Amino acid sequence: MNWTLKFLPEAKKDLEGLAGNQRILVAKAIEKVRQNPVSIFDEGYGKPLGNKGGRNLTGLLKIKLKDAGLRVVYKLIQTETEMIIVVIGARADEEVYDIASKRAIKHNL
Repeated sequence: MNWTLKFLPEAKKDLEGLAGNQRILVAKAIEKVRQNPVSIFDEGYGKPLGNKGGRNLTGLLKIKLKDAGLRVVYKLIQTETEMIIVVIGARADEEVYDIASKRAIKHNL
């Protein structure tokens, strides 16, 4: 079952700002995870985030694209089978998690 996919406006800009090959990698990863985006602990693809470096990311999950050095952070709305992309960005210095934390608060996720 594919979940409905939504992007925060900022995450849409993140995707558009990637180089063409990175955009393709991210799109393929999101499409794969979209089929079963629940936690790896529930036999899905998502890796849960928690209280990470002083940022409370509880309830958010991530997709790791190791070779590209990118992360996609998302939130599941399980009552509606909806997957919301929160941020797409480089993993450098864990900045992606700072951004995810700010956007989660801003959008009440």
